[in-house]
Amino acid sequence: MKYERIKGTNDIFGEEIIYWNFVERKAAQTSKLFGYREIRTPIFESTELFTRSVGEETDIVQKEMYTFNDKGGRSLTLRPEGTAPTIRAFIENSMINDGLPQRFYYIGPMFRYERPQAGRLRQFHQFGIELIGSAEPLADVEVIQLAKSFLDSLGLNSYKIYVNSIGCPKCRVQYKNALKEYYSEHYGEICEDCKKRFQSNIMRLLDCKKDVEIAQKAPKTVEYLCDECKQHYEKFKHILKSLNIAFEEDGNLVRGLDYYTRTVFEIKHSLLGAQSAILAGGRYDGLCKELGGTDLPALGFAAGIERLVLAIRSEQLQIPHDSYCDVYVIPLNEQAVIKAFEISDSLRKREINVITDVNLRPIKVQLKHANRLNAITAIIIGDEELLKNTVQIKDLLDQTQSEVEFEYAVDYVSDILRNKKLKN
Repeated sequence: MKYERIKGTNDIFGEEIIYWNFVERKAAQTSKLFGYREIRTPIFESTELFTRSVGEETDIVQKEMYTFNDKGGRSLTLRPEGTAPTIRAFIENSMINDGLPQRFYYIGPMFRYERPQAGRLRQFHQFGIELIGSAEPLADVEVIQLAKSFLDSLGLNSYKIYVNSIGCPKCRVQYKNALKEYYSEHYGEICEDCKKRFQSNIMRLLDCKKDVEIAQKAPKTVEYLCDECKQHYEKFKHILKSLNIAFEEDGNLVRGLDYYTRTVFEIKHSLLGAQSAILAGGRYDGLCKELGGTDLPALGFAAGIERLVLAIRSEQLQIPHDSYCDVYVIPLNEQAVIKAFEISDSLRKREINVITDVNLRPIKVQLKHANRLNAITAIIIGDEELLKNTVQIKDLLDQTQSEVEFEYAVDYVSDILRNKKLKN
């Protein structure tokens, strides 16, 4: 029987994995430059963690979560997002004792049951950051600055930052009333999902992908901000402008999860069509308390790695390719195997990527395979070399070959590789 991957999942390998390695490496590097430490949380959590944090009425909870009962009868869910697990880990492990603010980043798979399309799969991957313990607009700016630095490090140009403030629970009451009054006049025009949300979570109507025109004409959140939220938002924007970080205000921008407050933002890539959001986030000041911890302000973002790879490809950016195989070592008989493994080990201790042939195939076959792997040099060891305690070193780019004493072979190969890389 032939098995195939599950719909909505992907095998990532070959040329594609080079892009993924590049994105993940830049994500980790940028995070560390800003003082963020890596955190790894379990792939599945208690279902209640997500229903309490993400929101009972969100599409994620109602339609998209992979939820199951384990053998102990507990309801578990494959994580659909990374913020709630990070906050749970922060609370459970008493990380508040390490001082505030705390900064974390994560990279890993998430799971949502939705219609698979370009850049959006049922198992998808995110790079995210969380900053816990600062209510200041300065923290909002830092998160935006980190996001921009990360995207710039990838070489991306065709993106734009959109920001908004959705206020706090105090000022949101008046806004929700205005929203309800507006949508009452359009109730007959909205989709069935929005009619349900009208009663349970009115702000979710702004995030509807069907009733876009109606949402665009709805009252704006910034018109109903309390003085404190307004001052926070204005200071946030002022600092961004002072730092020459370009952005646009989008009064219709809300996030699809219930825990967001005040600042929200989204970064879109102009070449990706309908699925243009490559990074998004905002504040979630009430989430720590909601999940049983101390009442702490917090914020963060998540970026979809699949979409980032699509964005890099859409701009036709040239990314550095890690060398898969610098040296291919060819033992021509069983007696040469020990020498082959010895020299391979010595090269690897110099952080040189080496593949040693383990099939004892004819030399023509092995050289052909070395070229297929884009090896720079080949080391050949046969009967004659064993007798003279030498090796044959073949430059696969220049097609030149030299006989070198075994004890000098590692230095000789190291020099070849260093010169090649200097030329490039």
